[in-house]
Amino acid sequence: MFQVYTSSDKSELSKNLVGEFKDWDEAMDCAEQAIEGKKGLRYIVEETNGTVNSYGELIASVVAESDFNE
Repeated sequence: MFQVYTSSDKSELSKNLVGEFKDWDEAMDCAEQAIEGKKGLRYIVEETNGTVNSYGELIASVVAESDFNE
């Protein structure tokens, strides 16, 4: 499962969930469209495989990240 976020800075608190996808290509299309033409935004794509930590939260790893749009 891929989760697509947009972010306006490097803080974890500024991440906004855009969508969840099973397909990599759909996730990347969504990520690129989410920041297209918007200054000061970047996308982050995280992948989860169902593994959880001791608090029951999904463990996600960043698989794609863009630079900030200018």
